[in-house]
Amino acid sequence: MTLALLNKERNGILQRMIDAMHNEDSDAYIEAFNDLSDNIEKNVLDQARELTNVNDVQILSSRGVRALTSEETKYYEKLSQAMRSANPKQAINDLDVVMPETVIDSVFDDLRTNHPLLSKIHFENTQGMIKFLVNKNGYQKAVWGALTGEITKELAGGFKEIDMTSLKLSAFIPVSQAMLDLGPVWLDRYIREILLEAIANGMEDGIVNNLISDKGPISMCADLTKGTANGSIVTYAAKEKIAVNDFQPLTVGQLIAKMAKDDNDKIRQIQDVILVVNPVDYFTKVFPATTVMGGDGTYRKDVLPYPMDVIVSVAVPENTAIIGLGYRYFMGVGMGSKDGKVEYSDENQFLEDNRVYKTKLYGNGMPLDNNAFHTLDITNLKPAIVKVETIAQVTDPAA
Repeated sequence: MTLALLNKERNGILQRMIDAMHNEDSDAYIEAFNDLSDNIEKNVLDQARELTNVNDVQILSSRGVRALTSEETKYYEKLSQAMRSANPKQAINDLDVVMPETVIDSVFDDLRTNHPLLSKIHFENTQGMIKFLVNKNGYQKAVWGALTGEITKELAGGFKEIDMTSLKLSAFIPVSQAMLDLGPVWLDRYIREILLEAIANGMEDGIVNNLISDKGPISMCADLTKGTANGSIVTYAAKEKIAVNDFQPLTVGQLIAKMAKDDNDKIRQIQDVILVVNPVDYFTKVFPATTVMGGDGTYRKDVLPYPMDVIVSVAVPENTAIIGLGYRYFMGVGMGSKDGKVEYSDENQFLEDNRVYKTKLYGNGMPLDNNAFHTLDITNLKPAIVKVETIAQVTDPAA
């Protein structure tokens, strides 16, 4: 199977995984995950065969194959030996090495490259952190004069503490004998890709849709002023949608003006504006509404009155778009207290011929203020209309 077909197949599998999560269908999710790991393994095995005699670092890097550090090589060699043993569960538990932080750093770099939405938000590797402080106001004025109690309170109120251990993500890693036979470099390639899809699959869907605090990162669409607490779990209402029928300057200006003040009614700079929409709506609605013909006869897409990045995400429901300030969404993910320990897993029945391992990641995410993002109803979004003014040519009578 060609790389293009494998990638097309993978997109369908990822959509099945998202649907299974929404439907809370664990059997469908496991079936889709089996297909995903098989797809990734085929891709890695095919590339390994194709690049067997290639030693050019740039060529290998372009195909996702990294030159490993000595620490990473040592880790994968010991991990491979443990996975081959007659008692892998005990051998994995006895390992005296942990996954190097550079491996997770590489996964995060790939996430930002392959998932545009994650590249536009405040996305942090929170390895080993329990709490993370973020500036919820974004813009703080310097204060002249004595540091009074009122000023101290205002400054302290500008920060929000986010619990980085409240959400756990278990990434399952089925490993076949064929994969172990390829050696450390290709085992790294496979494990990083599994981790990438495991993190991205649930994360992007949560950032767009989740409204319950223990189910994932809190959605850009959540109304942070309308949360109902049940113990430590908070359920938020979704923001009311704003009907948008065009992307004319007046319409876009009014939308951006809603984001120009934070929750405390303080004016802020507008930067890093994003418009997030699903693929179907992009090509049937947003694309026609933002594509114009230039004076040279060529078309230009994503032309809007104010600079913004148009991002396509399968997580966004149809007839819906999200506009917002990307940098005002915080998402942190990192290894937990066991510092990247890979464990043997017998809690789920995955592929019969593979031994299955897992590693745990911890994180959290949420909008940093309630005015930073707005949900749009684009059901009746109309194509762009370009006004053309015709100037009559005046003939000189004396000519």
